[in-house]
Amino acid sequence: MYKSYSMELAGRMLTIDIGRVCAQANGAALLHYGDTTVLSTCTASAKSRDGIDFFPLSVEFEEKMYAVGKFPGGFKKREGRASDNAILTSRVIDRPMRPLFPKDYRNDVLLDNVVLSVDQDCSPELLAMLGSSLATCLSDVPFDGPCASTQVGMINGEFILNPGNAEKAVSDLLLTVASTRDKVIMIEAGANEISDEKMIEAIYLAHDVNQQIIGFFDSIIAECGREKHAYTSYAVPQELFDRMKAVVSPEEMEEAVFTDDKQQRDANVAAVTEKLTAAFAEDAEALAILPDAIYQYEKKTVRKMILKDRKRPDGRRIDEIRPLEAEVDLLPRVHGSAMFKRGQTQIMNITTLAPLSEVQKVEGLNEYETEKRYLHQYNFPGYSVGEAKASRGPGRREIGHGALAEKALLPVLPSVEDFPYAIRAVSETMESNGSTSMASTCASCMSLMAAGVPIREMVAGISCGLVTGETDEDYIVLTDIQGLEDFFGDMDFKVTGTHSGITAIQMDIKIHGLTRPIVEEAIRRAHEARNFIMDGVMRAAIAEPRKELSEYAPKIITIQINPEKIGDVIGKQGKVINGIVEETGAKIDIDDTGMVSISGIDMNALQRAKEIVESIVMEIEPGQILRGTVVRIMNFGAFVQLSPNKDGMVHISKLADGRVNEVEDVVHIGDQVTVKVQEIDKMGRINLTMRPQDLA
Repeated sequence: MYKSYSMELAGRMLTIDIGRVCAQANGAALLHYGDTTVLSTCTASAKSRDGIDFFPLSVEFEEKMYAVGKFPGGFKKREGRASDNAILTSRVIDRPMRPLFPKDYRNDVLLDNVVLSVDQDCSPELLAMLGSSLATCLSDVPFDGPCASTQVGMINGEFILNPGNAEKAVSDLLLTVASTRDKVIMIEAGANEISDEKMIEAIYLAHDVNQQIIGFFDSIIAECGREKHAYTSYAVPQELFDRMKAVVSPEEMEEAVFTDDKQQRDANVAAVTEKLTAAFAEDAEALAILPDAIYQYEKKTVRKMILKDRKRPDGRRIDEIRPLEAEVDLLPRVHGSAMFKRGQTQIMNITTLAPLSEVQKVEGLNEYETEKRYLHQYNFPGYSVGEAKASRGPGRREIGHGALAEKALLPVLPSVEDFPYAIRAVSETMESNGSTSMASTCASCMSLMAAGVPIREMVAGISCGLVTGETDEDYIVLTDIQGLEDFFGDMDFKVTGTHSGITAIQMDIKIHGLTRPIVEEAIRRAHEARNFIMDGVMRAAIAEPRKELSEYAPKIITIQINPEKIGDVIGKQGKVINGIVEETGAKIDIDDTGMVSISGIDMNALQRAKEIVESIVMEIEPGQILRGTVVRIMNFGAFVQLSPNKDGMVHISKLADGRVNEVEDVVHIGDQVTVKVQEIDKMGRINLTMRPQDLA
């Protein structure tokens, strides 16, 4: 026996079935929005996991290709590795929900979302966010929810709630906001240079809608929710903290963490750890939880210094940015390169340009996004934090950071018509001490400019942090957080943008939500900081995009031809186009609209290929004077190739003004000659003349 509940949400009906499927999960909900259907489940292990000092939460978003009536690609025809979209969706679900679980909970929890059917007007990602929250609230797993999520678009200045894919494709804003009962807990946004005021308005429009959803969830939970189970707490006892303070005083711990050098701080904390380990050597029970206790002691020290003493670990003012450095052209042979450094965070970015045939094909559930022209990829190797850790490919964090920097720069990129290139920017983390994604944004911007990509405006990014006290009014916002302030603080609020407006936001927090004054202050601080970064250091390194591409970058010429002529350019079994490539060395790509892209390093070769293509598609008419090559000689005249697939014939009587006895008295095979089109007969045969009196 199951129950079904419905509410109207943004003009469509949201229906949730409880008890219909997955009875053995701790909690489950089957959600329908339009024709989109998503199954969300919450399962937890019966016992806690030993030997860990964190909450083991996993989130999955499974895209089933049958949901859009397609076979999966690949040889096996089965869904394999999660797509980037699935990984990014899992992260968006994780970020608002993780803070609402007990911090001392150590049972494994899996939130699994399976996309069963997709209506392109109703986002499966949104349903998964809602379903994960509801399934967890219905379960016996401890959770301080519900939370709810709403998406906001903006077209022609008007906000649209939960836009469909067609609307997203033309929207100036793609915003997702998650809320608890009274606070915003997560923000994710991509925007076309939206003002701070408009962004705040959109955030709180979504927040208001979230309150309606939470009220709807409350009614379901009241009827169907299970009692939360008891669990073993792994909180550090206060008694152990008191004993630790007798060995290492708060002043000694403060001295250990108060330095602007990460390596020195790590050495200081290692010395404190060694001292405490020796003091508790005979107490096996205390030793077992000592690492977590030291972490908590350090965290409390840093938070107290910032909140009560207004003192940051590296001595900066609350709104002060770490020392900045920027340079371009570090690498000689790449198409564009730049380095950006903020304190002990250092990113090198490399830009590569390629023909449009190199765009990334995207296989997924969204019909409006089938390829990506601009790729930003981010790498975080072990050496950047002094660890001997081999690379095993990008993880979810790397994919998330790359996507954020990609989103930040998309609004300022030139159109395909203005700049017909595929663009790849790779951010290599050289050193990390907080906010590498924002450093990647700055480095990428300069690298693109150095490569000659004509971006409309410069883009920079900054991250603001937060430390809160006992009340909503007791807090402090920090500009440009370093790693320690991120680890021990309550917020990582990343904002990118131009002088004109915001291009991307990503907000993570560790508490149960932010008040509006905190959100507004963080956005204002980020605006001031990114302007300072652009004007203070980036513009000095490179003021505007280069006018010329690197000599090592491919040059591209585009021609628009009549789509009906595509077959003429390609030729039977590709003979014509392959001949052009063989002759010129240029690469030629043609799309279904008749857009011809000719690329290569040698501009002279590209121009020659362009001339050949133009000659192929050219409409030949009587009276035209053309250049051609003699390709065949008969006793009655010579055949002249006007283009790879068009020949005309010069009769022997039209080779010269006077009488010609033999054709070869005037021309030979291979000669370049000037001819005039005299006639195109009913059978399409082209008759030419070479007589000077006709050419005059």
